[in-house]
Amino acid sequence: MTYPDRSSDPSASVLCWREGAVAQLRFNRPTALNAIDVAMAQGFHAACQAIAADPWVRAVHISAEGPAFMAGGDLLAMRHDPVPVARELIAGMHGGLLLLAALRAPVVASVQGAVFGGGLGLVLGCDLVVAAEGTRFGMAYPLIGASSDCSTSWGLVQVLGLRKAMEVALLADVVDAAEALRLGLVNRVVPPAALHAEGERLAQRLAAGPTQALGQLKRLLRAAGQNDLPTHLDAEAAAFLACAQTADFTEGVGAFLAKRQPIFTGAERAPLPPTQTEKP
Repeated sequence: MTYPDRSSDPSASVLCWREGAVAQLRFNRPTALNAIDVAMAQGFHAACQAIAADPWVRAVHISAEGPAFMAGGDLLAMRHDPVPVARELIAGMHGGLLLLAALRAPVVASVQGAVFGGGLGLVLGCDLVVAAEGTRFGMAYPLIGASSDCSTSWGLVQVLGLRKAMEVALLADVVDAAEALRLGLVNRVVPPAALHAEGERLAQRLAAGPTQALGQLKRLLRAAGQNDLPTHLDAEAAAFLACAQTADFTEGVGAFLAKRQPIFTGAERAPLPPTQTEKP
């Protein structure tokens, strides 16, 4: 799979490439604090399409150049003709977010500085989030007279519950890294110098895991709030039986019984047994 932005245009607003089994998606408008304009939204969608089409991806690591992860939408780009610009921007971001949500591969975000507006929605949609000390999070939308996009309202309720989500959204107060960790917006807070290494470590660990099983777990966990118990039990049963057909399940069980570390490959199917010859 080719990721053209990385090789042909290192100045693109979204860079995307794969290192081994980990797809790297990096926002690259540092002088604009990675605020989302139409080109960035379209680049994000294209990067997610490339990742989704690559069968070798077993984890995704999202990061950003510069002092801020993402300052929200580019208000300068929307100032004079907001409706058509916002429509294009939202279409690109939402298309990419849907692709990320459907991935079997776990998605890790490493964030720093400012995570506002659509950046917060993107982070809420990731599976694991590492934040640098000093990072600030916020909705910001009410401050400009807008509601939300980038699944921010959906993600806040999923992560925080309705009452706390209402507070964060309606008051639009800034949440610091320590409070974000307490609320469950992020999984870990690390010194800024350790941010990329910690995010990469988590992505590599996930990429070495049983990819099909992790994908099934992601789907089950995200559906838990919408399913009733009978529906969810049926979904769990179907997911487990699908995992039981994979090479990683065979390897995991064998490794457990042999008391050794498993070596997972992410393969979808277990190898077929050798053909048996009937006795005459």
